[in-house]
Amino acid sequence: MSPAKPKTLVYALIALAVAAVLGLFVAFGPPGLYARSESPEFCGSCHVLQPEYEAWFHSGAHQNIKCIDCHLPNNNLPNHLFWKTVEGVKDSVAFHTGRVSETIHISERGAAVVEGNCRRCHAELLARINENRRCWDCHRRMSHKRTGTIETRNP
Repeated sequence: MSPAKPKTLVYALIALAVAAVLGLFVAFGPPGLYARSESPEFCGSCHVLQPEYEAWFHSGAHQNIKCIDCHLPNNNLPNHLFWKTVEGVKDSVAFHTGRVSETIHISERGAAVVEGNCRRCHAELLARINENRRCWDCHRRMSHKRTGTIETRNP
């Protein structure tokens, strides 16, 4: 092995360590990006999501929970952090490149995550009902499009 290769490896490891420390500082230090990015206000700051944020804000049943409680997997921390990163980067790139549709539609994967979280939170109730349909088949007013002030604007 030539002397340049170990030196390059050392520089790469130092750069990686600096990037990791900087990332941890931004996420969990005084900037607090991790905590801020979990707030509904953060999600609602995107102009495309403002109607969904307003619907959540004016709804009664789920007003005390965060967007991530429904829209990210919450079965374990590594899975949650992985999908938070993937979805966050995807949404940020789409927003800043102007590729966000004015009408937001949930993906099949996203619908499965929401359904899983509904079932996780309401497991006790589910033991007493028919589970062969999606939660919002019966709870139609729980979707962002049919809640609160939006319900009165879009009959």
